[in-house]
Amino acid sequence: MAVTLKDVAKLADVSRSAVSRTFTEGASVSAKTRAKVMQAAAELGYRPNALASSLTTGRTKMIGLVSNNFHNPFFLEVFDLFTRGLQERGLRPLLVNLTDGTDPDASVQMLRQYSVDGVIVASSTLPPGFSSAFRDAGMPVVHSFGRHRENPPVDILGIDNIAAGKLAADTLISRGYTRLGFLGGPAQATSTMDREAGFVSALKEHPQIEFTVSFAQAYSFDAGRAEMQRLLGSEPADAYFCGDDVLSIGALSALGDAGLEVPRDVGIIGLNDMAMAGWESINLTTISNPLESIIAASIDRVDALTKDNSIVPQMHLFKCALVERGTLRPAP
Repeated sequence: MAVTLKDVAKLADVSRSAVSRTFTEGASVSAKTRAKVMQAAAELGYRPNALASSLTTGRTKMIGLVSNNFHNPFFLEVFDLFTRGLQERGLRPLLVNLTDGTDPDASVQMLRQYSVDGVIVASSTLPPGFSSAFRDAGMPVVHSFGRHRENPPVDILGIDNIAAGKLAADTLISRGYTRLGFLGGPAQATSTMDREAGFVSALKEHPQIEFTVSFAQAYSFDAGRAEMQRLLGSEPADAYFCGDDVLSIGALSALGDAGLEVPRDVGIIGLNDMAMAGWESINLTTISNPLESIIAASIDRVDALTKDNSIVPQMHLFKCALVERGTLRPAP
C-alpha cells in the first residue's frame, strides 16, 4: 500500500499538519520538526501527492507549453530543453499542440481547465497578439522566440530577426556573392517578415547586388526542398539565405539532386544552428539562435511571474552570431 502522510506523522511523532507544512513551499515549520519529518519520509519512501498539495497551496506547478511548430525538428530540441528545464525546477509542463492554428481561444480554455500556474508560448510564427490572450485571461505568460517590439504587452524573449537578416546579407556580400536570394518560411510568419526586412534593408546599401525573394509553404524540409526545386526552374542565385536551418537542408537536397555543388555552384546560409546543421553530411553555415539561454530565461521569467504578477513585461533580446561551416565560400 502507498505510504501516506499519516504514516510519516506517526513515525516522526508529529502532527499531520506538521508534515503537510514541511512539504508546502513557504510554510512555517521549525528546523527540528522539518528534520524529523524528512528523515521519516526517507525511511518510508514517502512522496507528497502533487494534486493534494495544489489544493493546499493554490498552485498546480503546471506550466502550459504552447507551440505550433511540431513539424520542424528544431523544435524537438526546444521542447527537450523546456521540459527538462521545467522539471528540474519542480514544475510540470503541459504541452499544447496548435498544429496550424492561430486562434488562442481553445488553448486558453484548455489551460484554464487544468488550472496552470503560467504559460510559455514557444513560437516564432504566431502573431504578436496571440500571447496577449493568455494575459487577458489572467494567466502569467511569456512568449519565447516572439517578435521584437518596444513596450511589449507580455514578456518576449528571442533574437532580433531583423538583425539576423542583416547579418546574413552582410555575410554573403563579404564572400563576394553578387546575385542573392532570400528563401523564407511562410510569408505571413512574423519571423519570416523580419528576417526578410533585415536582409533587404542591408542590400539597399549595395545597389550593384541583385536579389530575389521567395517563400516556402512551411518551416519544413519538404517545403524548403520544393521551393528550391521551383527556383531551379530558372537561373538560380549565387547564394541563398534560407530563413531557417531545416529549410536550408531541404534546399541542399534539391541542389544535390540537380547536380549542383555547394558551395562551389551555390552558397547557402541558414538560421538557428540546430544540432542537425552540424552533422558532417550537412555541415551548414548558419546563424546561431541561443536556445539554452532563451529557454532558461523564459523559465526563470514565467516562474517569477507566477509569484509576482506586478512584474512589468519586457523585451529580452539575445545575440545571434555566424557559425562558420562549409556551405559558403571561405571568408576573404
